[in-house]
Amino acid sequence: MSKLATRRALLLLNPKARRGQELIAPIVERLERGRLSVAVEKFEALPEIARDIVRLRQTADLVVVCGGDGSVSAAAMAVVESSLPMGIIPMGTANDLARTLDIPMDLLQAADVIAQGRLRQIDIGTVNGNAFFNVASIGLSTELAKGLDPTLKKRFGRLGYALAAMKVLTRATRFHAKIVEKGTSTDVETYQIAVGNGRHYGGGNVVEETAEIDDGHLDLYSLEMTNLWKLALMLRSFRSGRHGAWREVRTARCVEFDIETEKPMPVNTDGEIVTSTPGHFKVHPKAISVFAPPPVGIRRRTEGAFGADL
Repeated sequence: MSKLATRRALLLLNPKARRGQELIAPIVERLERGRLSVAVEKFEALPEIARDIVRLRQTADLVVVCGGDGSVSAAAMAVVESSLPMGIIPMGTANDLARTLDIPMDLLQAADVIAQGRLRQIDIGTVNGNAFFNVASIGLSTELAKGLDPTLKKRFGRLGYALAAMKVLTRATRFHAKIVEKGTSTDVETYQIAVGNGRHYGGGNVVEETAEIDDGHLDLYSLEMTNLWKLALMLRSFRSGRHGAWREVRTARCVEFDIETEKPMPVNTDGEIVTSTPGHFKVHPKAISVFAPPPVGIRRRTEGAFGADL
């Protein structure tokens, strides 16, 4: 390790992530070439991430999370509390936050992004105090998360999601919910309510056509069709974020939402079930600094360099 190294990186590794068994040594070496001194800490369960960050924050200048979207979201609030910037090595299945931030899926190239030191300030969404970067949802995706076998997910990746989704769709039913926005209450019969903070979710779907992860608001949609199989006709719209054009899809944009259901229902945040309804959803604008390439074709005042004034 060069004597020029001045930045200490706490690297948190999830061996259970889909790509978590790949050799970590080349990633550490690539980071060290970028003048980083790397300490590796493995975790077995998501709650360990926050505890590790709080415990070791005085020994680090930045946190690097090696895992999927669930691991990154589990680290979020502790990273914010520590005032440290965060790097992402996308080892999960969907890696939607990395996709939103244009972080390469190649692990060594992702390490290069961290070593280059460019920071981007982005929003965090919370539901009942639990952080999410991409989407928090109630209904279909929660049933999918509950029914997705971890072995299937790790072995088949997105295909595993598709197989589990088909099973969920065959037994799905609508539920009654109340959506409160700016003091106005709306009662709906829906298959799913999703609240997006970022841009991508579900392996590349788009939250809303104009959504960005630093736009300071949340985007909500509710699936209110009577025939769920019509969803197959909408898939292309969901990939582009134009699903709001369908009359069966209710959409809204706000900084806070409250959602109530007749009985408590689980809430899925970035692939992990962390709380239940009633849910209070809130955006925290530019709450965290993440190492990322510059947004394509856009210059933003929220960009900076590690060690420089933002």
